Amino acid sequence: MDRDATARAYYRALDDDDYETLADLLAPEFVHYRPDRTIEGRDRFVTFMREERPMKATSHPLDGVFEESGSDGDVAVRGRLLDPDGEPVVSFVDIFAFEGERVETIHTYTQA
Repeated sequence: MDRDATARAYYRALDDDDYETLADLLAPEFVHYRPDRTIEGRDRFVTFMREERPMKATSHPLDGVFEESGSDGDVAVRGRLLDPDGEPVVSFVDIFAFEGERVETIHTYTQA
């Protein structure tokens, strides 16, 4: 799977509550840097998404996926987080860095 496809699969896994696929996409040492917290470790992140995230049943429509050229390039994703009724919660940009084929870090930047 190429990195663009991996980033897209990440959001599908979140939106579909497909935590097995989500775990498969992430490196064991995965870290998510968010404006409100940092979540360290693939297992911890999957647990947070499955059991602890403040709003469930959200969706992540993507407005653009931009891949840095080169085999070790990062991927930037611009999108929106929508609540269960389809109302906008926040706009975001996520920067994905990879370790091989798996996501090693995501830095999230948001705008209300």
